[in-house]
Amino acid sequence: MILIVAEHTAGKLAKSTLEMVTAARESGREGPVTLLVLGQNVAAVATEAAAVADQVLVADLPQLAAYNAEVWAAAATQIAQEGEAQTIIIGGSRSGREYAPRVAVKLDAPYLEDAIALGSNGAALQAQRYTYLARVTETVEADGTVVVTVKPGSFAPAAPAATPGEQYDVELDLPAPRVQVTGRSVEKSSRVALTEAEVIVTGGRGVGSTENFTRYVEGLADAIGAGVGATRAVVDAGWRPYAEQVGQTGKTVQPKAYIALGVSGAVQHLSGMGKSKNIIAINKDAEAPIFKVADYGIVGDINEIVPALIEASRK
Repeated sequence: MILIVAEHTAGKLAKSTLEMVTAARESGREGPVTLLVLGQNVAAVATEAAAVADQVLVADLPQLAAYNAEVWAAAATQIAQEGEAQTIIIGGSRSGREYAPRVAVKLDAPYLEDAIALGSNGAALQAQRYTYLARVTETVEADGTVVVTVKPGSFAPAAPAATPGEQYDVELDLPAPRVQVTGRSVEKSSRVALTEAEVIVTGGRGVGSTENFTRYVEGLADAIGAGVGATRAVVDAGWRPYAEQVGQTGKTVQPKAYIALGVSGAVQHLSGMGKSKNIIAINKDAEAPIFKVADYGIVGDINEIVPALIEASRK
């Protein structure tokens, strides 16, 4: 089977899980696409998972109420061994990148990281990924049992299947965690999460200042109900938090519309948003690289253009 460890939050399946289902179906490997749901009180998540997978394995246990790398790795390894999974797919989130290598070590299996495309070459699993600061796409492959992480935003979310998959409860032999989490802080925002947003407004260095970012980028995003993104230069300057960074060292997004304000279009940034369905760029530099990938472009001053867009949106 192809085993996917589901990602979910607040009782809802994450978009990244739907993307991993698509990756599994495009991998060319045989076997049912199986989602492993780990957590406590995850019945609703399991039902949602059954709509897109061939089968769902559910471990609803108190020990899984909070994420722990050791415990998640042990659970994924046990199910992979019992189900004789040849492909184990884990999300390329911060937690996924933490425990996926542990699973590979436990299974004595090759580890392919941050895949943006999957395929097959005979019996081998092939994965494409970015390298050299996203300037190059390389193809790597491995035979036998393989553990792979999928870069979020690289695949289209899977649509519901015609027939829901079967659900099965599983028993796990979990280790006692050696690390205890004593506190957790969650960044609060009234806006839609960046990786879930269908429309994103991103600001670059060309916005000019923290105040302009708030005035124009947040202003336009709030007017149209969009998520807020930022380039690495903006984050490095301290204007915005890292959680909003889009690009090779930030988040990969694939919204229906991506509005870039004052974004030059460095290759590292393009690698994180280049698959957006529609790209709209506003920049006073007509030679900015962002215009080479934009579906719509406006050459002009954002100080004049964006207020007009905000006003039009509110009307």
